[in-house]
Amino acid sequence: MAEVGIFVGTMYGNSLLVAEEAEAILANQGHKATVYEDPELADWEKYQDKYILVVTSTTGQGDLPDSIVPLFQGIKDQLGYQPNVHYGIIALGDSSYANFCGGGKQFDALLQEQSAQRVGEMLLIDAGEHPEPESESNPWVEHWATLLK
Repeated sequence: MAEVGIFVGTMYGNSLLVAEEAEAILANQGHKATVYEDPELADWEKYQDKYILVVTSTTGQGDLPDSIVPLFQGIKDQLGYQPNVHYGIIALGDSSYANFCGGGKQFDALLQEQSAQRVGEMLLIDAGEHPEPESESNPWVEHWATLLK
């Protein structure tokens, strides 16, 4: 059984819905999962040697939603090297915009720079093709849960 912190960046609630569905799927597979809707650096630090799932939408020109920006900045400015972090990313976006899923891609790039270990592939969900993002994220989470030790 793994312990997973689910960190949410949302504007209109779709990312939170995806995160809550992920929490239920992980629990059904015997893992302990907790959703952080307004995540703080202290919450993140509790999962340094556990698992982290970032679920974020994208705003503006490929930016992160306001709800997760303080966490992102805290990780960038205060943590640095994080080789013990194991994470997954579900990025929501709209391919009709230039910086498709830019929020999730920014988070992935930061964590890669800090030597964190991504578990599985990043999931990119296009709102234009999938108006109900959980239809894409739920099967991905079911598979991702099997990768956790």
